[in-house]
Amino acid sequence: MYGIFALTFVVFYGLVSTSTDRTLIDKSFYVWVSVFSLFHISVFWSFMSDLFNKEQAGRLFSIIAAGASVGGLIGPSIPSFFSASLGTDNLMLIASLMLLIPIPIIFYLQSLKSTDLQNKDLELTSPSEPIGGNPFVGFKMFFSNPYLLAIGLFIFLYTGVSSFVYFELKNLLSELSRAERTAVWAQMDLAVNVLSIATGLFVTSRIVVKFGMAMTIALVPVMICIGLLVLAISPFLGTVVVLQVIRRAGNYSVTRPAREMLFTRVDRETRFKAKPVIDIVAYRGGDMLMAWLFTGLTQGLGLGLAAVAIVGAGIAALWSLVGIYLGRCFERDDTDIELLREVAPKVTGGITQKNLTV
Repeated sequence: MYGIFALTFVVFYGLVSTSTDRTLIDKSFYVWVSVFSLFHISVFWSFMSDLFNKEQAGRLFSIIAAGASVGGLIGPSIPSFFSASLGTDNLMLIASLMLLIPIPIIFYLQSLKSTDLQNKDLELTSPSEPIGGNPFVGFKMFFSNPYLLAIGLFIFLYTGVSSFVYFELKNLLSELSRAERTAVWAQMDLAVNVLSIATGLFVTSRIVVKFGMAMTIALVPVMICIGLLVLAISPFLGTVVVLQVIRRAGNYSVTRPAREMLFTRVDRETRFKAKPVIDIVAYRGGDMLMAWLFTGLTQGLGLGLAAVAIVGAGIAALWSLVGIYLGRCFERDDTDIELLREVAPKVTGGITQKNLTV
């Protein structure tokens, strides 16, 4: 996946370098980057959940996720300081090169799975062998497994709350000048990245170990629910800004790592076939439907900021309940066996209760 996306960026560079009218190419590149941002993150976390077991994920996933926040600080500095000297189009070649750097790291991490991580016994199939089967069976897995459906619903509700907070913020910022809006967004990005790094490194794993997965995965939804109720009472720009910072930082440092830990309880075929369906189809579908819902509530029914915030709080409350359900499923000792029974015959042609317990 990383190699394919690296190649596409080189192709886009060739197209813009040789084209006289690049309007269509620029628009296509914008869409393609949106696709890339979902796919490469999904396959990365599939790989992480394939490397680490349940206990290791609880201790390490938030620290691993902090790397994304560090990249969120370092990555934008390249175009900020060097786009003029290097040329904007040449940044695509830099992006392509940066995508190739992780490839040898991938093979190194895979070698650590059976040595330092001691997780070779977790594999139902060898990582060097193709998973095989129908590439579209992930849709069937998703719709036939209650655990996966709950994860999909969790992401769907997350996108709903995100859409509500984002559009509320966008509407309030419309009253400011362009320079003021730019300053607000920049300050929010800085606060989000700093909070994400600090929380991911020093807080999240301790919450998981001390309070369990149910509380960890429901923590941010509960905070957002309370924040939206406060917004309904005090509908000011500062309230929405604080809520947006909490939502984004909480997602990067707590909710996202906790959500990815859930996939350590399923088999390899589910991770690499059903997980992309959840991460991409459920995510983008929820984003689109919730944007329509927000538009219908505001422009169709004419609801104001306070009323929409109350609706959003209801969605966040449901989001937290789904999170608690997922956390309890994750912590049950028999979850692995029940989930693997669904897919093990397709992967291995049958597997014994003894092997599943091991």
